[in-house]
Amino acid sequence: MLIALIARDKPGALQIRLDTRDAHVAYLKSSDAVSQAGPLLDEAGEMCGSLIVLDVADMAAARDWAADDPYAHAGLFESVEMIAWKKVI
Repeated sequence: MLIALIARDKPGALQIRLDTRDAHVAYLKSSDAVSQAGPLLDEAGEMCGSLIVLDVADMAAARDWAADDPYAHAGLFESVEMIAWKKVI
């Protein structure tokens, strides 16, 4: 099951993102669940959120994965939305 995880950073939290980025990227790379991932950018080109496509058994597995993300542990996100997604192209 593919899940699109869309996370928006808290306002003014860029430094938290930068401080935690290495651990987050290592977590992404170590996981077989990650299909695609990258930061969302604001109009100035600064990172302001994350888009991660997870390939997991079910929504519960996606929630577990998201809860273990170093960004989540650091309290970076203002909101996290997880939506079942179907790849067409």
